[in-house]
Amino acid sequence: MSSHTSNYTPSTGIEKWLDDRLPLIRFSKEHLMDYPTPRNLNYWWTGGAILTFMLAAQIVTGIILAMHYTPQVDLAFDSVEHIRRDVNSGRIIQATHAVGASMFFAAVYMHIFRGLYFGSYKAPREILWILGVIIFLLMMATAFMGYVLPWGQMSFWAAAVITNIFAAIPVIGDPILQLLRGGFAVDNPTLNRFFSLHYLLPFIIAAVVGLHIWALHVPGNNNPVGVEVKSERDTLPFHPFYTMKDLFAVVVFCIPFAWFVFFAPDILGHPDNYIQANPLVTPPHIVPEWYFLPFYAILRAIDFNFILDSKLLGVIAFGGSILILFFLPWLDTSKVRSGTFRPMFKWFYWVFVANFVLLTWYGAQAPDMKVLGNFTVADTSKLSVLYYFAYFIVILPLLSRFEKPRPLPNSISEAVLKPAPATN
Repeated sequence: MSSHTSNYTPSTGIEKWLDDRLPLIRFSKEHLMDYPTPRNLNYWWTGGAILTFMLAAQIVTGIILAMHYTPQVDLAFDSVEHIRRDVNSGRIIQATHAVGASMFFAAVYMHIFRGLYFGSYKAPREILWILGVIIFLLMMATAFMGYVLPWGQMSFWAAAVITNIFAAIPVIGDPILQLLRGGFAVDNPTLNRFFSLHYLLPFIIAAVVGLHIWALHVPGNNNPVGVEVKSERDTLPFHPFYTMKDLFAVVVFCIPFAWFVFFAPDILGHPDNYIQANPLVTPPHIVPEWYFLPFYAILRAIDFNFILDSKLLGVIAFGGSILILFFLPWLDTSKVRSGTFRPMFKWFYWVFVANFVLLTWYGAQAPDMKVLGNFTVADTSKLSVLYYFAYFIVILPLLSRFEKPRPLPNSISEAVLKPAPATN
């Protein structure tokens, strides 16, 4: 697929002049229209289009909001209320941006779990996967800084708790913490830094997305059966077959998105964040946004000392839970990509998905809440953290050695088309 060339021929003098100097039309035809795409892609492969749409929506609404927002601790909270109440269509723009963050993460989690199931991280797509993890990290940083900007109670205290994580790192922790905060406490310099970075990072994400798409077009798409393209019979042109499929998926995705924006824009937020930040009043239970909850649960579950201090262990587990994704292509060495043909893998994979959902729930609960008899959330969440890491470090490497996969089809076309009639 990487050797594909377009059959585009300029039809007018202007097109030929442009094609000789800046071949935009040729590039569009080659990579957006005629690009050969596996013919068996299902709707799980529309995630890229949905995420691109969401990134564009976040950038556009973010630019408009930045025109009216004031990054100053005495004015930030009121400026958000000013946007919601006084700016033309400000309520819709602000809600689209706020709800859009949640919808963006919902789409990216579906995209990640699809990649985990169908082995989209396996050779020759390791760089594609690594760039995807980098985008995920940049998204988390952008979302966290954006959550601080409304300067409500939960925004302020989330900034105080999360930035304080860096203090646990030996030697360099305190300098990083002071650089990030702009001082010894979360205050006006912190808000200014977060506003600047929150505005900048989406454009960096867009640049990495460009690299991600480039890395996708070198080996080509993975597909549900995990078999590489072997002939033109295995592929279809990207347009109109997949452009229409992607457009339909984006429209369907926008239905719940629009419902939240118009009918329940605040349902995903925390009530305490509609109270202006007060450094002298600590909320009874500090909770980040839902898309951070699994990793917050991992951070909070490590409350014991083992060789190292519990705080440093928690930071290592928190960072390691994301960084381990970079090494996934080398941890899972099975020659079979798709989970469809891996019977044992399926069971462990779905337990992993359920465990991730459970970690999300744990992150939203108070640590001392009883869940199983005398066991608390703090106790049982340790088991979920153990399985999270065991899945990558123990289970996948062992499955690669001992699992017996089902037979694969010889080609993509064999899996989706009737066998060609025999010829004499």
